[in-house]
Amino acid sequence: MQGGDVAMLVLVEGAERGRRWPLERERYVIGRESDSDIVVADRRISRQHAEIVWRDGRYFVRDLGSKNGTYLNQERLEAVRLLKDGDELHVAMAALLVFVGAGNTMPLVLGGLPEPGLRIDALARRVWVNGAELQPSLSQAQFRLVELLHDSKGSARSREDIVAAVWPDESAEGVTEQAIDALVRRLRERLAELDSEHSYIVTVRGHGFRLENRES
Repeated sequence: MQGGDVAMLVLVEGAERGRRWPLERERYVIGRESDSDIVVADRRISRQHAEIVWRDGRYFVRDLGSKNGTYLNQERLEAVRLLKDGDELHVAMAALLVFVGAGNTMPLVLGGLPEPGLRIDALARRVWVNGAELQPSLSQAQFRLVELLHDSKGSARSREDIVAAVWPDESAEGVTEQAIDALVRRLRERLAELDSEHSYIVTVRGHGFRLENRES
């Protein structure tokens, strides 16, 4: 751990995508609480989830008995493992960190970052926010709503539009205002699980709702 170049972890999937943690000490704890050295705020991540340790001139990673596991290059950690440049570290499959070895260049990692904002796959009914997939999947009603707003490209959609898209077998009179508001509220909560700093579903008074995506 000497010299100007240090190893680091880079968050490439998660709400703080692009954040870096230079590794300059002998031990770092990864967890969701503020007392961790590397904080990844996600309810799927344990308070003290995993640790990075420096030993014999190299960095190693170890799971700390977390509930949802730590994965090195898609393989669940069952023992201490050596970290090599470019290794991918999934924390509970909720956040993806990349290990950058000392002396290696950052653009190789950041150049492959996914675009910020919300992205959907209509056929597979999958949703990503800032490159991280929303898990568990949205309900059918939630996905129909986010698909409608996403495809509208920033235009407001009325409550009648929402009823037609989300509840195609119901008449507009058969769906209450409370049901629509509850659906919108729950969708906002689900998106906030991966990006709590941006409000994607915006209320347009007198018109309905629109999606405000993050800019690239």
